[in-house]
Amino acid sequence: MARYLVLSDGSVFEGAPLGAEGETSGELVFNTGMTGYQEILTDPSYAGQIVLFTYPLIGNYGINEDDFESDRLQPTGIVVREACEDPSNWRSSKTIHAFLADRGLVSIQGIDTRDVTKRIRSRGVTMAAITSGDPQEALERLRHSKSYDETDFVQQVSTKAPYAWGRSGKETVESESDTSRLRLVVLDCGLKFNILRRFWNAGCRPIVLPCTATSDEILGWNPDGILLSPGPGDPARLAPVVETVKGVLGKRPLFGICLGNQLLCQAVGGTTYKLPFGHRGSNHPVKDLRSGKVTITSQNHGYAIDPESLKGTGAEITQINVNDLTVEGIAVPELQAESIQYHPEAAPGPWDSRPYFAQFVEQMRRVKESA
Repeated sequence: MARYLVLSDGSVFEGAPLGAEGETSGELVFNTGMTGYQEILTDPSYAGQIVLFTYPLIGNYGINEDDFESDRLQPTGIVVREACEDPSNWRSSKTIHAFLADRGLVSIQGIDTRDVTKRIRSRGVTMAAITSGDPQEALERLRHSKSYDETDFVQQVSTKAPYAWGRSGKETVESESDTSRLRLVVLDCGLKFNILRRFWNAGCRPIVLPCTATSDEILGWNPDGILLSPGPGDPARLAPVVETVKGVLGKRPLFGICLGNQLLCQAVGGTTYKLPFGHRGSNHPVKDLRSGKVTITSQNHGYAIDPESLKGTGAEITQINVNDLTVEGIAVPELQAESIQYHPEAAPGPWDSRPYFAQFVEQMRRVKESA
């Protein structure tokens, strides 16, 4: 049976079924990473999107029980050139096809992913559908569906209730913990588990709150520091969250990752804009303007900070993307706030930027000891 990838401009690509039966749609984006498909499939920042993998063979090391970045699949579908049917890895428990079918994710393989990627790079990201039915009927439904930019995906992916993170993962907030650990309150806008693992390993006790938490609720936990998490969608749609960030700025050390970078930008008066096709992959070079050092980073975002909008806000640009000079980090020294646009926790990706976890934890410790 044939399956089709249908773009909103009317382009149709015929392929073969992968994963569950049915039809799906979303914003079509591409990821250039060579590994990490399981982490990508469970990364909340991909909510509402169909992810096309540019690496031609996906699933070659199977699916395991350890490398999940959230509790569920997050994209609305995936597009691959070839899905491996015979994975080889000692941790593998199933094939990617079985995993997608079990979780109900409609996907497609056998597509000329290079052709589709070139279209996205030249024309920008587009809405798309995956169907086994009539492509023209799917196109009509697609053209009448709500676009990715019109949906608040943060509300969909954020935790509904507070929880803590401990040595073995999620815990209740009432669980006993080592009181010598720094208390880090995390505003969950689309959090990846590896961020919590990294902060736990650095000596923190993370407390994760829903994106609807108010500034009073955050400060009510008496945190030593506050983290603004990554997340999906258009940051300009998150006015309530921005107000929350304004309410905590300057009251505790604050660090933002990815969407958190854009939230900090808006909280001090800056604005964001949509990139033509975003940054999604594991090899993006970023230059720190203070040290001159270049690190290779893992990235997943479709929006960027307007550098002109930061003038007069008290924020300074600290890092830039070497490829296109977009803003990759800002700092507001007077408010003890700093953020980066990429993922220092990687998963997947290089570990070059992991020292930022230790730097923020050290800042939290200094402020606590001087209080």
